[in-house]
Amino acid sequence: MPSERVGVVITFVIYSPSGSANYSRDVTLSSMVVSRDWSEVSVLECILGGLHVRVDVEPELERVSAKLAKSKIDALIVDCDLDGTTKLLGGLKQELNTVPLLIIGSPSRCRELKASPATFTFEKPISVEQAVRKLSAARNFIMNGRLRYHRHPVDLPASVSYGRGKRVMADILNLSQGGVAIRTKPGVNLPTAVRVAFALPESKLKVRAKGKVIWKRDELAGIHFMGMSSRQTRDLQLWLAKQYLTN
Repeated sequence: MPSERVGVVITFVIYSPSGSANYSRDVTLSSMVVSRDWSEVSVLECILGGLHVRVDVEPELERVSAKLAKSKIDALIVDCDLDGTTKLLGGLKQELNTVPLLIIGSPSRCRELKASPATFTFEKPISVEQAVRKLSAARNFIMNGRLRYHRHPVDLPASVSYGRGKRVMADILNLSQGGVAIRTKPGVNLPTAVRVAFALPESKLKVRAKGKVIWKRDELAGIHFMGMSSRQTRDLQLWLAKQYLTN
């Protein structure tokens, strides 16, 4: 049986960290669709709803910036066939540094975006199967970005070593893929280059990483991971993903 065809072209321009891990679909994301083409909107609502992505439809361009300032969204979907979208997108550069952008429109209106990084294009007419596959890939980009910057609160003991044989104990307050926030005893003055070791709770995984102290305040400090084996990096990513998706 031939696949169902939908008369709509969708060009995706996703400004997000690379990666396409197939994370659980139980987490609900949110999106804003800027369009007055209700046939296209209905297609997006159907597919995104199945992917657990909430859709807020905004048909008026002048209201987009105000809504973005007040609401946290995971993806912005803009119909570039609307008059004024070029000006709108030009004024949203700051928001688009952190929010993935998806562009809908005819090839003639979106041709200038072809050279943008990480672009997915639906040719007209498209199959629903292809739309589901590429929207799923876009969702995984969003989830990867969320997990990359998510800070998981913890209360873990850690060993922080530096110099020639110097070591202090600390408590980890939160943990992310990129580093940790710790609390040391009063009077501890950590240098910039350190080494951190700790065990992940409810697992047999141990993390040992070189780190850089990027901020200090009284007994608190933030350490950015600078060197970790690929196996430990993967183990930490999977552990954090499990915490994020189940808590």
